[in-house]
Amino acid sequence: MNAGRALLRRNAGIGIALLLAIAVTASASGFAHYRVRPGDTLSAIAARYHTTVAALVRLNNLPGNGNLIFAGATLRIPGHGGHAGPATHGGSHVVTSTYVVRPGDSLYAIAGRYHASWRWIARRNHLPSSLMVVIGQRLQIPRWVHTRSTRGADPFRGRWIPSRTAVASMIRSTAARWGVEPRLVLGVSYEEAGFNQHMISSVGAVGAMQIMPTTGQWISSYVVHRTLDIYRAQDNVTAGVALLSVLLRETRGNSRLAVAGYYQGLASVRSRGMYDDTKRYVANVLALRNRF
Repeated sequence: MNAGRALLRRNAGIGIALLLAIAVTASASGFAHYRVRPGDTLSAIAARYHTTVAALVRLNNLPGNGNLIFAGATLRIPGHGGHAGPATHGGSHVVTSTYVVRPGDSLYAIAGRYHASWRWIARRNHLPSSLMVVIGQRLQIPRWVHTRSTRGADPFRGRWIPSRTAVASMIRSTAARWGVEPRLVLGVSYEEAGFNQHMISSVGAVGAMQIMPTTGQWISSYVVHRTLDIYRAQDNVTAGVALLSVLLRETRGNSRLAVAGYYQGLASVRSRGMYDDTKRYVANVLALRNRF
């Protein structure tokens, strides 16, 4: 058994397919209440709502790793109470972008594109209960970004930045260790960043695999069980490969769904289907896979 598969076996309890969280109410206590349906994993819910499996288990008094929760139950999610909108928190702060709605857009697609909360966008823009957006409408998009200790400082400072060729080589060897098809990971990295480790997106995704800091923390804690520095090339590649390995396991080896989950989030794909931009992303990655 290779190292990657061994780590996944250790986390089998976290990855049991059980839930799809649907927000139904919010309370002033700092928690949201969610109705659950079959189809997702507790770990995916934790990652989506920037919390941990342990916190969900503890808050809801779940047995074991939470693998005995059934459809129709209600979960409490910490830190998602009935506040009017986002505020500063710890080492992060909220920035607001303006987006003009284009043909084919939906609120969920826009939120996915910006890695933002559709609830925040709806509240900020006073959208109707139908959540309909109109072509040409200007939306304010609030989202969390991580605060750097020194304005303008390069977070890659002091770290070796390998060439694109070296990054591709790292991807091949790391994917092989995790039992993931190297060409698929190469396709994701090329579509995300062109194998460029020295890259941070407008929404804060980092490096050759475009890993969000919160995703990196989740993978560190629950998948690889060691601290990953996503500004370091090998750790960034490891995070991306590990995430794809989890997604492939959750989708029973369905590359198309796994890639969609990498871009849009697997919970969102399962509950809402693929957004139009997700479909384009998946098509691009699968086409690129055939080039490597």
